Amino acid sequence: MNQLLFERSIGNIDQKHFARLHTNKLLYSFQAAPHHRFDGGEQGVAVYDGAAPRDGAAIDQRRSIWAHQPGVNALALERFEGRLLASGGSDGTIRLWNLEQCPDPHKAHSYKPLAQITRASGGRAASRPGAVTDGQNLQHHRFGVTHLSFYPFDANAFFSSSYDETLKVWATEGARLSGSFALEAKVYSHAASPIASHLLVACATQNPAVRLVDLRSGAAVQSLMAGGQVGAGTGAVLSVAWSPVHEHVLASGAVDGTVRIWDVRRSSALVALLDQEDSLGIIRRRPEQLRGPPPAVNDFQARGIRASARAHAGPVNGLTWTDDGDYIISAGHDRKIRVWDAASGANTLVNFGPTIRNGGLLSMNMFTSPTGLMAGGAGRELLFWPNENEILVLDLHEGTVVRRLRAGAMVGGVAGVRGAGPAGERAVRNRVTSLVWRGAGGFGGSSGAVMGGRNAAGGIYSGHSDGLIRVWMPELDGGDPMAEFGDALEDDGDEGRDMAEQGRKRKAVNQAFRNLMGQLD
Repeated sequence: MNQLLFERSIGNIDQKHFARLHTNKLLYSFQAAPHHRFDGGEQGVAVYDGAAPRDGAAIDQRRSIWAHQPGVNALALERFEGRLLASGGSDGTIRLWNLEQCPDPHKAHSYKPLAQITRASGGRAASRPGAVTDGQNLQHHRFGVTHLSFYPFDANAFFSSSYDETLKVWATEGARLSGSFALEAKVYSHAASPIASHLLVACATQNPAVRLVDLRSGAAVQSLMAGGQVGAGTGAVLSVAWSPVHEHVLASGAVDGTVRIWDVRRSSALVALLDQEDSLGIIRRRPEQLRGPPPAVNDFQARGIRASARAHAGPVNGLTWTDDGDYIISAGHDRKIRVWDAASGANTLVNFGPTIRNGGLLSMNMFTSPTGLMAGGAGRELLFWPNENEILVLDLHEGTVVRRLRAGAMVGGVAGVRGAGPAGERAVRNRVTSLVWRGAGGFGGSSGAVMGGRNAAGGIYSGHSDGLIRVWMPELDGGDPMAEFGDALEDDGDEGRDMAEQGRKRKAVNQAFRNLMGQLD
């Protein structure tokens, strides 16, 4: 860092290049920030975290802190100021958090909910301070939340979908219900276009059709289905993602392993099927498509699309685009992540190796770093992937693992939790269920292009099936939270002791490295 500052001061590098080089350093240095915790106010006792208590030590019977004790299913973070975080629990509750409650990211802090939305009346969710408990409670989610997202043009509204077959719209102020849409099928995920003038929300449901909900008319106005066309399949749609550059283009992933590309303006909306065996792309194999009017939409053979085209050998439960719209990233139960050229539909053949883990029907909330954020510009994105009990930071175009993010008990994989109610003790497999990027300045784009918010240089927030929301921050010069809060973490149960020990080891290795470098000099 000192060398960068020196080069900048003498004019060897310009301000823009300096910013990108420093951002590179931050992106490659994410680490756990265990001194930031989220307290949803639920009472209970953590029996143990990890595989088992170490060395036969007595089980810590003190009260533990959870964001959602039954488990966190979904997270969403607004991209304008990087201030509001929404979390959804497996019990149907939703909580809003103000990330600016803590002015100094180096200081320990327990976040309290800004607002709470309880489960619909008749559920087990009890009323708590700050919770919405009026007559609207009857219209809240009855089952687990599957996906959350903020309105793409304003942080004053957000969407939620649930296993109770509904999509709901909420006002952020006061966590008030603004609208509810019954889709008559489980909703696994949803997406609103980050650039479109239309107000269509695409929903991936248990039915084989993608449902489009029009917020203006308040109705599900269209169903996108490939029935009767070559390549049509059956089974649920698990993931949807709008193009960040073409407002009417939508991608969907289904249980049958297909990734379909739609143009919602067409009566026959299906445009293409992505094919894992196609490394050339439709345009390169059929250059005549660039000349004259295109053939009929259902004439797939004339357009060079195989009838049996599949993007994955298993259900596709993860889809996203790079911010510039040049690439589509898909993930399936075949434990493969594939990167596609959005212009041609070609499989770029990036190999991420055997480390990828994927399972379950919940949509996988992977994301890429904003385009142009890193030195080198476009084509230098990182992919952040929730890999069972760890987070992988991957080079999007090389497939290499840049960093593995793990925190204490995440390695053990199982946590025992004793609730306050009559349910007693339960065993929970610790798994990363959701992942969000903290960025700001997202006006006119698909993500916050500026790392972090007003009170932090950057951040990644992960939801877990053990009920915790964990925080990951870039390492800043002069601040190592594991070393600084080692003594406090020692008193925080098995996970805290693991984190403190990890901090001590890192400090010892760094000191040995400095001593060695001093001797070599």
